[in-house]
Amino acid sequence: MTYQDIVVETPEPHVGLVRLNRPQVLNALSVRLLDELTRALDAFEADPDCRVVVLTGSDRAFAAGADIQEFVGQSAVSMIAGHRPAAWDRIRRFPKPLVAAVSGYCLGGGWELAMLCDLVVASETARFGQPEINLGILPGAGGTQRLPRLVGKHRAMELILTGRPLTAQEAYAWGVVNRVASAETYLQEALALAREIAQKAPVAARLAKEAVLRSMDTPLDVGLDYERKLSALAFGTEDREEGVRAFLEKRKPTFRGR
Repeated sequence: MTYQDIVVETPEPHVGLVRLNRPQVLNALSVRLLDELTRALDAFEADPDCRVVVLTGSDRAFAAGADIQEFVGQSAVSMIAGHRPAAWDRIRRFPKPLVAAVSGYCLGGGWELAMLCDLVVASETARFGQPEINLGILPGAGGTQRLPRLVGKHRAMELILTGRPLTAQEAYAWGVVNRVASAETYLQEALALAREIAQKAPVAARLAKEAVLRSMDTPLDVGLDYERKLSALAFGTEDREEGVRAFLEKRKPTFRGR
């Protein structure tokens, strides 16, 4: 499969890597880039050897937002009926663990994309923000919904209504990112985290991701019931048998995703 706006790699066993690659516009999220990203994720989902995917940009920018050129001439109807909502929904439904490696600008749609990921490793140069208010619009790919769940209502209101960016250290203190690394090592940190997850039982990892995401939009009693059912499903896997046997035999398990 060939791409123009992303680069797809498999840097090591069981780990996929997608690089956003529109450096001339700081990886602005065009319709074509989002389409290519969804196609790449489709391919990784279908690949039984892939267990975790790392999503990154460049050292200068993860993604500086949507491609503003594509906003010219748009109407309310065209925005609702356009391709973007379907692409964002497809990324949201990617079932395997998704790790964002963020450096530089991570703004607007770029931050909304990072929030769709399951873990975030940030460079110390990273800057997170929702500056849409400065264009007379508001976040439209989940920012007003996911950001309050991450940082609370009042902090989210401040960021969305002022457009003020967060530094990497602020983002870490507010629970927006998992780790902050140097500009030279952030991608390797993200790949190391992905490698660690890839060594775990793949089916259990997918079920655990599904359960955690369900907790974000359901009452506790509903979420607990859902967790019990997914936990029971994990007991029907060969990996569960291998994990228990390896524990009892005091050895490292070999998980096969079955």
